[in-house]
Amino acid sequence: MSATPDMITTALKMFAALGIVLGGLFIVFYLSRRVSKIELSGSRQKLVNIVANKYIGVKKNICVVEVADTLLVLGVTNDRISLLTKIEDNEILAKIHQNKKTQSLPSFSDYLDRMTSRFKADKTG
Repeated sequence: MSATPDMITTALKMFAALGIVLGGLFIVFYLSRRVSKIELSGSRQKLVNIVANKYIGVKKNICVVEVADTLLVLGVTNDRISLLTKIEDNEILAKIHQNKKTQSLPSFSDYLDRMTSRFKADKTG
């Protein structure tokens, strides 16, 4: 017997097994994406947004965070997050929301969704 046919059949078996494993991983990934879209479809709006962030020292900063339409000013250090104040003045809230609308940059996930939608549109159209 020659060693060449045994090598070819072994290589074919190996690639078939690799294809089955990669196919299984692809199916699991696809199904998990479908399930996560179904669960999150109702809550497309972000509940926590970082409005502003200012560094004041090494590993120390102050953040203005919007949590469910409430603005909080937080002090963030290496090992602690402290609530400094809660902004309740309507004038300041209006200014922050106006500033947020004019300076809002898309997040990376929004950019990635926009780029992948182009590829999906190219495949379908």
